[in-house]
Amino acid sequence: MLNLIAGLLVAYLLGSISFAVIVSRFSGLADPRTYGSKNPGATNVLRSGNKKAAILTLLGDAIKGTVAVAIAYHFQDTLGYSQGDIAFIGLAAFIGHLYPIFFKFEGGKGVATALGVLLALNWVLGLATAATWLIIAYFFRYSSLAALIAAVFAVFYDALLFGIQPETAAITVMSGLLIYRHRQNISNLIAGKESKIGQKK
Repeated sequence: MLNLIAGLLVAYLLGSISFAVIVSRFSGLADPRTYGSKNPGATNVLRSGNKKAAILTLLGDAIKGTVAVAIAYHFQDTLGYSQGDIAFIGLAAFIGHLYPIFFKFEGGKGVATALGVLLALNWVLGLATAATWLIIAYFFRYSSLAALIAAVFAVFYDALLFGIQPETAAITVMSGLLIYRHRQNISNLIAGKESKIGQKK
């Protein structure tokens, strides 16, 4: 239990690194929490017009989710982690991104970090979820809509392809939190006020 708590804490701290804020500062851009959707994520950074900064943010947020899970896998035998434990460690990294202790708990919505976690847990599941996001984003041009649909399908894919297991519970919680964090986007989509991908601030 102590090993699991330690793993959860390390993953949370890793997830608390906000690449949107860090990359924006080094790029001489405004804090992403002050414009657009005020969300410190790649989509909002893209609204600044700086594509490089947006890509770096996307990669950083995804990689931290992957690294958190990869570290847990590396120490799986030593620390006695089950597959379910590792999935919840990935969830802790995701929660760190949503509520980062280093940035006054003002985090992003977790799309890239969730994808990083899924890819590390099971690359097939991760790719299937990413493909769903890309298809919806391509045809509808709404990042939020793509994220919401991909979040729902991530749970469906996991249960359908690999059966219901403790990992499914962690993925379900992660998807639920992602949808919750998009509640304003849902309202904007319904009202026809949601910004499209690439729309500047």
